[in-house]
Amino acid sequence: MNKAMAVLSAAMLLSPGLVWANPDQTLNLIAHPIGYAAIVIFVIAYILVMLEEKIHLAKSKPMLLAAGLIWILVAWIYRGTGSNGEVEAAIRHNFLEYAELFFFLLVAMTYINAMLERGVFDQLRIWLLGKGYGYRQLFWITGILAFCISPVADNLTTALIMCAVVLAVGRDSARFVSLSCINIVVGANAGGAFSPFGDITTLMVWQKGILPFQDFFQLFLPAVVNFLVPATLMHFALPNGKPGQPETYDKVIRPGGLTICALFLLTIATAISFHQFLHIPPVFGMMTGLGYLKLFGFYLKRHEEYHWNEGSETPPGDSPAGRGFNVFSHIARAEWDTLFFFYGVIMAVGGLGFIGYLGIVSTTLYGDLGPTFANAMIGVISALVDNIPVMFAVLTMNPDMPDYQWLLVTLTAGVGGSLLSIGSAAGVALMGQARGQYTFLSHLKWTPAIALGYVASIGVHLLLNG
Repeated sequence: MNKAMAVLSAAMLLSPGLVWANPDQTLNLIAHPIGYAAIVIFVIAYILVMLEEKIHLAKSKPMLLAAGLIWILVAWIYRGTGSNGEVEAAIRHNFLEYAELFFFLLVAMTYINAMLERGVFDQLRIWLLGKGYGYRQLFWITGILAFCISPVADNLTTALIMCAVVLAVGRDSARFVSLSCINIVVGANAGGAFSPFGDITTLMVWQKGILPFQDFFQLFLPAVVNFLVPATLMHFALPNGKPGQPETYDKVIRPGGLTICALFLLTIATAISFHQFLHIPPVFGMMTGLGYLKLFGFYLKRHEEYHWNEGSETPPGDSPAGRGFNVFSHIARAEWDTLFFFYGVIMAVGGLGFIGYLGIVSTTLYGDLGPTFANAMIGVISALVDNIPVMFAVLTMNPDMPDYQWLLVTLTAGVGGSLLSIGSAAGVALMGQARGQYTFLSHLKWTPAIALGYVASIGVHLLLNG
């Protein structure tokens, strides 16, 4: 067995395409069977991710396996070279990138889940339902709210909340629901593009230290244009009149809901301050903010348990015992499939970068085509492939660009997913929530209008910031 392994290792080392890429003992596996196998593994995994809605296979499963297989292949080929430390260092580097993103998102998801459980977003929906707005007013209100909420909350949660309002008031008008869902997707993606907290891609750029926090707000006006252009064109296709008055609701925010909102804002301020003034990674500020929530959760749990035991009509909380507020239940309800999907993507793309493929892509895109065209194409690609691996690939390539070009790729990767319903998590989620009314084809019909807004936002950014 040992002889067979030695023969196999020797054969792989002597295969065409396997050479030392530089004096630092990094192998060039681009034209080697191991490199080709890694590409095939990644492509197959990503096809399964894109078919998630059809085959009902959670997207994290194929990506976790792909990441493991790619690094196993790389480690195997390095095994006989005496350069195992290169692989270990690369894996640790990519894992650290993921760890910072993981804990940052986990805290944000925990706060969002806590606010959902306290009825904060339900209260917003109920308030809108009781105002008696017309279809066109609701179209603009839900779109603008999606644009304004997504910079703080993630664009997926924002889109789901606004879609719930649209479905509640527009059940009698399929056209209103379809156009409003498109508007919500565009608004949520555009709103998330100018804030480090609004989208995973902007968070990745900020945590990487490419741009300071305040620079992202230079994208505000381009993001507004990206939202307003298609919304204005869709406005004229909306039905006239008002929806029927919904039944009345008496649900209100549960105790502690507004305090949790304030603590979330304080947590964001802590993360920004840690990064700006103390030069500490923002994830440490977010974890400190989780401490705020856990301490307040302890008080809230004791408070609710006391009133429940005293016979108050205050409803029990969400702990396993049905008594009081429980932070860990909100942590448990985080989007674990999404978090593990991010792990798979970051590690798999990192493996392809270690092999050398991202260097070729960087030379072709940014060297031959120029950064402006390349960054515009990144947005188009993100409409077909999830923007997370696309942005991580760009960050891994780390092309030499001025700040306004990094802002441009941040903008295009964030809003490019609006071109197709499958281009962003918000679009995919709303196709499931408004099944039969908001579809791939109904969104595709308005892709030219969205593309016009996409091009206009790039032009506005280059005019103002370039």
